Amino acid sequence: MARILPFRAWTYARTSPDLSNLTAPPYDVISAEQREQLLSASPHNVVALELPEGPPDPDVPGNRYEIGARRWDDWRESGVLVRGESPAIYVLEQSYELNGTPIRRRAFIAETQLHAFDEGVILPHERTLPKALGDRFNLISATDANLSQVFGLYQDPDDRTASLFTEAMSGDPSMTSVDADGVTSAVWVVTDPSLIERVTSALADSPIFIADGHHRYTVALAYRDARRERDASAGLNPIDPDYDFVMMALVNMDDPDLVVLPTHRIADHYEAFHAEEFYAQLGAHFTVSDLPAGHPSSALDGLDRPAFLVKTRADDRPRLAVLRESVDLDTEIRADHSQAWKELDVAVLLELVLDPILRIHPDRPDTLDRLHFAKDAHDALRMTERHDVAFVLRPTRMDQMRAVSLAGDVMPQKSTYFYPKLLSGLVMRGMD
Repeated sequence: MARILPFRAWTYARTSPDLSNLTAPPYDVISAEQREQLLSASPHNVVALELPEGPPDPDVPGNRYEIGARRWDDWRESGVLVRGESPAIYVLEQSYELNGTPIRRRAFIAETQLHAFDEGVILPHERTLPKALGDRFNLISATDANLSQVFGLYQDPDDRTASLFTEAMSGDPSMTSVDADGVTSAVWVVTDPSLIERVTSALADSPIFIADGHHRYTVALAYRDARRERDASAGLNPIDPDYDFVMMALVNMDDPDLVVLPTHRIADHYEAFHAEEFYAQLGAHFTVSDLPAGHPSSALDGLDRPAFLVKTRADDRPRLAVLRESVDLDTEIRADHSQAWKELDVAVLLELVLDPILRIHPDRPDTLDRLHFAKDAHDALRMTERHDVAFVLRPTRMDQMRAVSLAGDVMPQKSTYFYPKLLSGLVMRGMD
């Protein structure tokens, strides 16, 4: 059972709800150039906390973590940031248009008790790489703060929480922000004890699936364990310490407005690439057919078997590859994974194409510099001008993600892309 609690958030002091110049995308998608653009809009942009300047070595004086911690303290002491007077749950709505259709996604932002993944309360869905763990652990240890949310999903097929959102959003939002993609984020502050109790009770019935922020959640677990050890050494045994929880934005995974986009793969061969030889090897497991000009991605619609579009440097247009009905995935995929995992398009691509043909696999990190990702299918196909082959995938469905997670499995890296990303800087949480 998930334990969800209200908390007193740190937010920007404001005379207007509009915080567009102070918010930022998640830290791991911000380039050096974009960081400078955000800071030129305001020196108090949250990116100055999330990605502080300075050496990345925590043992070097004046490192980025010391700077980030000092800035976090300074902004709170000087009044740049203010803390809520009462514990609250924060309701977030993100609204935008996708292909001309208006869409809104709603979330409850609350502190959620941490659980190791094997406890079955908080479940990962995707494999992550450890490259960012050290950096985020150093920052959380220096600041004692959650500067951005982990994106979690709860189950609510009957949409029981819809009325709670409606009640919470009855007035004007306290904070708003519009990002570079035109997505509007609005936040309402819920302090009514009765409404908070109904929200926390409704969310407690479901396991929480991590949609995005696996690194942040893993680091929060490591930070919790370090703080526990420190307190134990000092003879302390606090009840419900802040470090036992992490800030999460919780979204109904059964909401039809929850948009999951695919992440396409672009790869290079480990040796000289020959398209004819590649297609011959691909044909051992897949039926490959030519597609007419136009909008080839629609060729993937309605297929009930693993499939993807493929285009090599030598092709004028992509082709359709569909797993042959004669292929037994239990036999062909020898990896120790659940049936739900083996039926994923991304898993089939990894185990039957990327690994055996191109020699790319996450278990061999040195091969991953030959693998690239793109959110847009057209961009992926155009990348064959400078790379050997591109694969255009379908989105992973929510029922697939749920089945894999409940089986105790995790999907390959970048199996899902939940759109839009959550902004940083609307709500922050201290743990000191």
